[in-house]
Amino acid sequence: MPHATHPGRFARWFAPERARRTVFFLLLAVGFVLGLAFGSWTRVCAGHACPSIAVLDDYRPQQTSKVYAMDGRLVTELGLERRTLIRLDEMPPSLRRAFIAVEDKRFYQHHGIDFSRVFGAVRANVLALSWEQGFSTITMQLARNVFPDRITREKTVTRKLKEAKVARELEETYSKDRILELYLNQIYLGNGAYGVETASLRYFGKSARDLSVPEAALLAALPKGPERYNPRRHPARAVQRRNVVLALMREQGYLTSAQAAEAEAYPLTLSARQDYGDVAPYFVEWIRQTLDARFGRDLYERGLRVYTTLDLDMQQSAERALEAQIEAVENGTYGRFPHRTFAQYLASSNGSAEGRATTPYLQGAMIAMDPETGAIRAMVGGRDFDDSKFNRATQALRQPGSTFKPFVYSAAIRAGHSPNEMLEDAPLSLPQPDGTVWEPVNFEENTFRGMTTLRTGLALSINLVTIRLGLELGADLVVDEAHRYGITTPVPPVPSMFIGSADVLPLEMVSAYTSFATLGVRSAPIAILRVEDAKGKVLWQPMPHRERVMAPDQAYVLTDMLRDVVRVGTASGAVRRSGFTLPAGGKTGTTNDFTDVWFIGFTRELVAGFWMGFDQPQTIKPGAQGGLLVTPAWGAFMREVYERRPSPGDWRPPSGVVSREIDTESGKLATPYCPAASRRWEPFAPGREPLEFCPLHPGPGTGSPAPPSGEKPPKPAVRPGPDR
Repeated sequence: MPHATHPGRFARWFAPERARRTVFFLLLAVGFVLGLAFGSWTRVCAGHACPSIAVLDDYRPQQTSKVYAMDGRLVTELGLERRTLIRLDEMPPSLRRAFIAVEDKRFYQHHGIDFSRVFGAVRANVLALSWEQGFSTITMQLARNVFPDRITREKTVTRKLKEAKVARELEETYSKDRILELYLNQIYLGNGAYGVETASLRYFGKSARDLSVPEAALLAALPKGPERYNPRRHPARAVQRRNVVLALMREQGYLTSAQAAEAEAYPLTLSARQDYGDVAPYFVEWIRQTLDARFGRDLYERGLRVYTTLDLDMQQSAERALEAQIEAVENGTYGRFPHRTFAQYLASSNGSAEGRATTPYLQGAMIAMDPETGAIRAMVGGRDFDDSKFNRATQALRQPGSTFKPFVYSAAIRAGHSPNEMLEDAPLSLPQPDGTVWEPVNFEENTFRGMTTLRTGLALSINLVTIRLGLELGADLVVDEAHRYGITTPVPPVPSMFIGSADVLPLEMVSAYTSFATLGVRSAPIAILRVEDAKGKVLWQPMPHRERVMAPDQAYVLTDMLRDVVRVGTASGAVRRSGFTLPAGGKTGTTNDFTDVWFIGFTRELVAGFWMGFDQPQTIKPGAQGGLLVTPAWGAFMREVYERRPSPGDWRPPSGVVSREIDTESGKLATPYCPAASRRWEPFAPGREPLEFCPLHPGPGTGSPAPPSGEKPPKPAVRPGPDR
């Protein structure tokens, strides 16, 4: 009876529907063997059809460039093939043995072609009538991996002869260890990883130097089917294949039975972090464009090391704070939100990313900088990089609203004005060149305070006081002041510019505010500390650019005025509710029709700016205010940042700054008869302090003011204003 099965088997081989495949495998086997026997590769490689291995003398496999955060942590990799090279002598023996056991057990005995495997594979494939078994040695695999454009993956006799020809040349030229090293650095191991070092980092979160036996076996299991055995997608299948490798290592004497059994029982333990691409994607893309312009293809192929200014902890805090605040706005925490939310958008689009330039949902952006150096510590360019790669932090032209006002007050202080000076908060009509009349209003349209100090005008963001101040200074002077602070976008010299009608770039606005944190020195943004080649040679080291824009004594006065925005002004309520209590200053901003809301705030050592709005400008919601909608994100961010670091401390008055107690109702020197509620201590640049006493509160029965008291009364609080 057993003999009866044989005719059926041969009949199956030569059945009409299988005849072609039978002939194919027989011809393939015979052709390859005869080709090797009679040197047919001479004709196959005629006319330089086969690649020359001479290029391997200087061969450097493509390596990705690594982008590192300021503390050395890896942020991402840039390149076509994600690869990090490692020397063979740095790899553990178990890793080398695992690959040899499963891919080419006679690697150290043959000369590029393992004839025992050739005949065994031919027999297996003819019997199975399919491509069940390959016979490529490690050297042959290296040949096709190094020269993929010259040795294709098609299953033909010609391709196999080319592989064999190049493999023999490799064996005649290089040592076995060199060939194995090239192979282990070249092989694709799935999940975008080329070479054992990158694969080890991707799957296990550590260098190949530190791999255990079961981990080494898992990597060796992958070349047979990198996606089929991907341990992240198919863990059970990957473990099964890993155990096959361990069994082969035992059979070949690399492991004892006990060692193999222990390794087979080892659970699959992968790194929790699968990839680095979701960290600071807008920042990464921004610097990638800069690096691409400078280094070209070397950026993607030569394994450069890019050290950046990014603070990963701060970046994550920024992303959390901004997204949480936008979601709070969308969810109605600040009143009904009249638009489709981001969650609704995702639901309607089934979560698919479209890669669009503009989006229909509420967006946000954020930049944090070290004011001393200009180093960018965090950058958020939008809510979903996959959906929109447009970087609102660096590319969006938006009206800054009242965040522009500090430039007006800076020009005033430079021109000799002081924070105690009074301007009228009253209706204003301004004829325009087109014959119309512009009648600007405050945020509370029908509320006017009469004579108001410049300090109060800035702290409470009073439009009419700022416009009057700007008109007194002249539009051209204010435009020049904005440019002095690094604003490069056009600023038309029109009155509406004083309250932020000109488009600006968020990055330039945040950079401008470094001048307030440092008492007069602006730091240009910088994101890259240095770039090294794969051997550590420094190729490029951008230098920080700092420029003094204001004298320290004048800058101190302006910074102190901006501190009132946080202490008692338009940002005070939101900052107080956030729980952030350290010394800080800043400015809120809201544009016409409530389309943009801003807050840019600072401590002595950190400047952070937040923006919120729609890509296609439209009202966020009626009554939207920077102090209400976006300042809470700043407060949450700063609170979290300073939970991990010490207080930056307060600003110290520069030499020459004098302090005088004034009456805020008159702007003059206070007397003992001025009400405590209207008295405060005011800093002044040298020679700018007031000399006249308050005329509004004369001494009893005298009709004239008394000289100031020799003792400083407690500093009174200024009435807090509404959020902006």
